[in-house]
Amino acid sequence: MPYVNVAQQDEQSVDLYYEVQGTGKPVVLIHGWPLSGRAWEAQLPALVEAGYQVITYDRRGFGQSSKPWSGYDYDTLAQDLKGLMDELDLTDATIVGFSMGGGEVARYLGNFGSERISKAVLASAVPPYLFKADDNPDGALAEADIQEFLDGVSGDRIAFLNDFTKNFFTPADGKLLVSKPMRLYNRDIASFASAKATYDCVKSFAYTDFRDDLKKFDVPTLVIHGNADQIVPIEASGQRSHDMIADSQLHIVEGGPHGINVTHAKEFNDTLIAFLNS
Repeated sequence: MPYVNVAQQDEQSVDLYYEVQGTGKPVVLIHGWPLSGRAWEAQLPALVEAGYQVITYDRRGFGQSSKPWSGYDYDTLAQDLKGLMDELDLTDATIVGFSMGGGEVARYLGNFGSERISKAVLASAVPPYLFKADDNPDGALAEADIQEFLDGVSGDRIAFLNDFTKNFFTPADGKLLVSKPMRLYNRDIASFASAKATYDCVKSFAYTDFRDDLKKFDVPTLVIHGNADQIVPIEASGQRSHDMIADSQLHIVEGGPHGINVTHAKEFNDTLIAFLNS
């Protein structure tokens, strides 16, 4: 199986599991919390058939990647992404970040620039800043909301994930838009992540301020978001990111919950491919 070494930590190697499918311009798909690269199953065939090389990988702590005790802050996660990009020598690449993965897109461009990057995509993504702070009154998450996540993950994590995956695929004031087996499949993917990584990443995606990172975007950017997302509401995230990124376009998935790449796969794929082809 293909792995890339991205760090040495506590005298142990930190290796990311990745897969490469297809040929053509590279598209790097960065999964959300608390899933793995498997979350992109609905995108792989469409992108490969459209003539793109698709790279998926598991964030440290998740999927088949190493599960170190620490290193779940966005500076480290962006450095991990850079290690993958450098090892595979990717150029003219599009980086696509879903939910938490949108933070890696933002921090990568903020810290390392766009030398290897030609386009960016923020899908149901957490930027610009989810925490409702004094200088960020439009944030989506208050301290109590974040603590609810942390208590759920540190308590009966599997029960928490079971409920979380219901909200993941259910639009606000709507009904579950995937089959029960599909929902449970995603719960099971999340179940095998490191409990420590799952916990630490809540703090990272909740408290990290990406506003300065978005100011450094200098590549065409697609923001795609459901307007019925009850995990990361569009008003606090996608709409604001679009407003902050000069060269960006916003595609709103009507009635879309958080997991629009699954519930609205055809619309998601068609929009993404049209952006890649533009």
